Amino acid sequence: MLVIIGYVIVCASVFGGFVMAGGHAAVLFQPIELIMIGGAAVGAFFVGNNSKSIKATMKALPTVFNGSQYTREMYMELMSLLFDVLSKVRKEGLMSIEGDIEAPEASPLFSKYPLVLADHHIVEFMADYLRLMVSGNMDAFQIENLMDNEIETHHHEGAVPAHVVAKLGDGLPAFGIVAAVMGVVHTMESVGIPPAELGILIAKALVGTFLGILLAYGFVGPLASLLEQKLDESSKMFQCVKVTLLASLNGYAPALAVEFGRKVLYSTERPTFAELEEHIKKSKSK
Repeated sequence: MLVIIGYVIVCASVFGGFVMAGGHAAVLFQPIELIMIGGAAVGAFFVGNNSKSIKATMKALPTVFNGSQYTREMYMELMSLLFDVLSKVRKEGLMSIEGDIEAPEASPLFSKYPLVLADHHIVEFMADYLRLMVSGNMDAFQIENLMDNEIETHHHEGAVPAHVVAKLGDGLPAFGIVAAVMGVVHTMESVGIPPAELGILIAKALVGTFLGILLAYGFVGPLASLLEQKLDESSKMFQCVKVTLLASLNGYAPALAVEFGRKVLYSTERPTFAELEEHIKKSKSK
């Protein structure tokens, strides 16, 4: 929703200002220039990326129009789930959660928290490291190193769409210049026509440069920044799980281990200690 609002503000400011200055908006509508700029950008997009990057980008782009799924409620569900799992381990032993981590979607523990269960990446991450803990063959240092490597891999994979979109935005002004140059070439070959008509051709050529810059900095470039922000948000979920499980491995009680995880969250979404405690109590009563 914010993306659409931003686009409306950009268009209203640029085109509205042009009209208020006495310009005619119709002259800015140059579909041929848009075809040249857009077509060249799409072609460069396919040339400069492999199939994996293209698929990742096409999958990520629709998410920019959705609000963040990483809300305070989501984090409270995650930490409540971690508390339940670690409490069960503390009371019944590590082997008691084997069934839960082998089939999380069928687990009574996981099914209490639908927001977390819907995110298969975080569920898989949690289940994998709980499985390693159950095996008992790795110490906290080894698991932490493995977690760091997996989170880094996740971050690199998630950064691909943002990088691709940023590169695409960087190229749009140049494609706008290409369209403008083509317009100038057309103008020069029509130099014998009346000055009034010549001026129209020059105006059309200049629109290409204008459109390239506007598309780059008003439309495409901001999407790359938004994709990076969404990636950073998703990484916090993994860091929360990592810190909580490592605290448990180092002997801390479930309540204290979850507090470790709470502390790594961004302050805008981080629940207070009292809020988290109340949420855990409610989940116990279900």
